Amino acid sequence: MGFWTESKSQLGRDPKRGFRFTVQITNMAGNDPASGGGILWYAKSADKPNFEISTTEHMYLNHKFNYPGRTSWSPVAIKLVDPTDPDIAASLSDIISAAGYHPPSDVNDHTSMQKALATAALGDVIITQIDSDGNALEKWTLYNGWISKVNYGSLDYSSDDLTELEIEIVYDWASLETPNTAGSAYAGTEAVGVPDKSKFWQTDGSSDPNPEDGGGPGFGV
Repeated sequence: MGFWTESKSQLGRDPKRGFRFTVQITNMAGNDPASGGGILWYAKSADKPNFEISTTEHMYLNHKFNYPGRTSWSPVAIKLVDPTDPDIAASLSDIISAAGYHPPSDVNDHTSMQKALATAALGDVIITQIDSDGNALEKWTLYNGWISKVNYGSLDYSSDDLTELEIEIVYDWASLETPNTAGSAYAGTEAVGVPDKSKFWQTDGSSDPNPEDGGGPGFGV
């Protein structure tokens, strides 16, 4: 039965709502436990991770056959309000500096940004969609994330809006946990013994549908 046909005691959990979410970046300003344990209470919006799988074509006579190619994860955009305390403009600038960026001091200054510094400067990035009780419905963790774009906002005499900043974070991939749901309704992985259908793309190999043969072809084939 659809949730829109239920009433009173029959009502189950709400469907997922777009305004119920938290963003955690461990190295952003205000990340001490007393201020929320890394939760960015000044976040205004956040993209969920998303990806695209490229297609490789093979043509034979008048036939075309498609094969999956590389998986590319798209950058995540996060909008933030600058509350002054903490100063988010300063915090973002500090993170970029810690990643290795600085104007050259002279012709012999050959240093530049590097991935190890950029990921360490930002820290862990976790986007969690929650329910009405604050329980996690989706927990997205970005792996090897670093800031690729910073927009410090704009100024306008005719506007009384709060100042907003926007960042884009690139990453290698993201994992998904759905700890408080029944997991996937898809039955295909059951045939090959995948034990946990609520965790996806983990680094421990638990998402591999056929780990004994090195990762493929999977699904009992």
